Amino acid sequence: MRRAMIQSDLCAVIVGYTSFLKELFMGFIRSIQWRCVMLLALLVLAAGARAEQALPSWADGPARTAIMDFVTAVTDADGPDYVPPAQRIATFDNDGTLWVEYPMYTQGVFALDRVAALAPSRPEWQTTQPFKGLLEGDMSALSAAGMQGVMDLIMATHAGMTAEQFEEQVSNWFASARDKRFNKPYTELIYQPQLELLEYLREHDFKTFIVSGGGIAFMRPITEAAYGIPPEQVVGSSIEASYQVVDGKPAIVRNAKVGFIDDKAGKPVGIYQHIGRRPILAFGNSDGDKEMIEYTTAGEGRRLGLFLHHTDAEREYAYDRESSVGKFDAALDAAPDQGWIIVDMKKDWKRVFAFQ
Repeated sequence: MRRAMIQSDLCAVIVGYTSFLKELFMGFIRSIQWRCVMLLALLVLAAGARAEQALPSWADGPARTAIMDFVTAVTDADGPDYVPPAQRIATFDNDGTLWVEYPMYTQGVFALDRVAALAPSRPEWQTTQPFKGLLEGDMSALSAAGMQGVMDLIMATHAGMTAEQFEEQVSNWFASARDKRFNKPYTELIYQPQLELLEYLREHDFKTFIVSGGGIAFMRPITEAAYGIPPEQVVGSSIEASYQVVDGKPAIVRNAKVGFIDDKAGKPVGIYQHIGRRPILAFGNSDGDKEMIEYTTAGEGRRLGLFLHHTDAEREYAYDRESSVGKFDAALDAAPDQGWIIVDMKKDWKRVFAFQ
């Protein structure tokens, strides 16, 4: 009987200990489950916070959503729209898309300043249009001279020197020139939301390029510091150049002859010649960018074409269909049917410039 009692007590102890271990184990499991739930919640919150931190100068709306949805889709390795990093090419126009172009293209202001600086050594300009009018402050002289007058102005101020000499002139000008309305250096008139977008794309393994009607040699000295885009990722208009030995040293000399115009139908050609891949994202602001956006969005797979619409006269400028600078008419009409995104400066950007 005593043996039976001992066995009974032993069984009770074993059952109790087993119950204790079971409860301990279940508590451990519940703890792990709770920690997993908490970790998952933290990850969700972190993802939401990262999404909230991305593009902070962009207002919540269809444009910001379209950009972020596109980037998410093409970078999801398990998704149907995945694009390998090597093919993630994004092209941006420069004037009016990345920085101010109104009421005159920045390169135009540079050319006018060069006319004033060179005038003492060019007495013939005192009687030759459009130089005579420009020196007298008559800006209509350039319009009256037409495209030939513009070409004459560019050749007179951008050619006849080595590549290094022109780069030095451009760099010195950017270091001192200031926009009349904002009283800021032109490198401070870069759109803050676009800087954020460029960085956001690069964080997701996009390679960002400038494809602009502006002069390639005019842009290259400042694009790396201004946008994080190195000179080899800049496509633009150019004049012809030749290899010469100048003062006993090999040099590239800029000749007074148009080489390539990187505008309108020239932009896809420039992309083909300089980049060698069709972009999957392109951003412009005018009819001059229409062909670049068409070329981009016509490719296979998911694509994104965007236009910046200048609608904010208070913080920047408001212009579109009737403007002689950055005219936005045919592309604006075509956008809805083509699925291109119109970014409304006034509605879609919380701020335009970093200093605002």
